Amino acid sequence: MITGSLVALVTPMHENGELDWERLYNLIEHHIDQGTSGLVVAGTTGESATLTVEEHRELIHKAVDQVAGRIPVIAGAGTHSTQETVHLAAEAKMLGVDACLLVTPYYNKPTQQGLYRHFKTVADAVAIPQILYNVPGRTAVDLLPETVARLATLENIVGIKEATGLLERGPQIRTLCGENFAIYSGDDATGMELMLQGANGVISVTNNVVPKLMHELCTKALAGDRAGAEEINNRLHDLHQKLFIQSNPIPVKWALQEMGLINSGIRLPLTPLSASCQSEIRQTLIQLGLV
Repeated sequence: MITGSLVALVTPMHENGELDWERLYNLIEHHIDQGTSGLVVAGTTGESATLTVEEHRELIHKAVDQVAGRIPVIAGAGTHSTQETVHLAAEAKMLGVDACLLVTPYYNKPTQQGLYRHFKTVADAVAIPQILYNVPGRTAVDLLPETVARLATLENIVGIKEATGLLERGPQIRTLCGENFAIYSGDDATGMELMLQGANGVISVTNNVVPKLMHELCTKALAGDRAGAEEINNRLHDLHQKLFIQSNPIPVKWALQEMGLINSGIRLPLTPLSASCQSEIRQTLIQLGLV
């Protein structure tokens, strides 16, 4: 089971939108040096929806090569199409990732039975550990705990990224699915509390900006050290909020650009952070000593 502080990694881009491989390699080394427990590449924060199939494949391939087995690599492979998801998961397995992250099909709003059959089809087709991803705020569909419990009986469905922000979800899923099913928070603002309630880690946007602090936060929360975890989480409270002042990953890419870690590239339909929001994030970065 992968535990701790996992980063929902941005995809660095040049100003013209082309992928920036040198910055990607530098980010990966930075995260390994700072104690990040695992990388999630080609996910929501990685702008997977705007990557071509070839770019998606190359991004995963280069990340796996650069990591070289030092920490786990999880590849985003979920789409609105079951067959396309099977294809991307199979490609990710071939490229050597440790697991796939499968978001609920977006836009077409399947029923709970449709969700079950979708994920079962992928699990049956591709023999690789698979982590479900529930983020109703983006997909317009909520993967309910009872459906998660049905899916958890499948051998290679090993966990869930739960991004509803509902603290009751963690204990519900744990009760239904047992101790061997991994639960990851997908919501930085409530991630500490979810871990203190028994979740196994956080797949974090904030981790892009403060990987060492997120590693320390997760270490303390997973050890049951509420006071220590709260001390760090209180320092990060404003950052957790400000990184969602506009749609993710707009704010986090701007923050990383301010810190000199990536260039300004971002792909339409996303646009650079509005000037009216920049001072708020810059002030938070200054308070944390990041710029």
